[in-house]
Amino acid sequence: MKTFFVAVMAVALLTIPAAAQLGGKRNQGGEGPKVQEGPKVDEKAYKAALERIPDPKEKYDPWGGVAPAPATAAKKK
Repeated sequence: MKTFFVAVMAVALLTIPAAAQLGGKRNQGGEGPKVQEGPKVDEKAYKAALERIPDPKEKYDPWGGVAPAPATAAKKK
């Protein structure tokens, strides 16, 4: 009888977190998620802003400060 009681309590303790995830009254449908109404994005203004960004003069090297630049010019003599 003691083993049966322990087994029933173990199953009960394992189902408590699952019951808590059901949400009770929170998930009954009805209203959907609320959408914030913000300023609308203007495609023409976005493209114009992208065109105003200047092109870089030299390519960006994210590892430039970590690894030294290759000395290929000195070896070509």
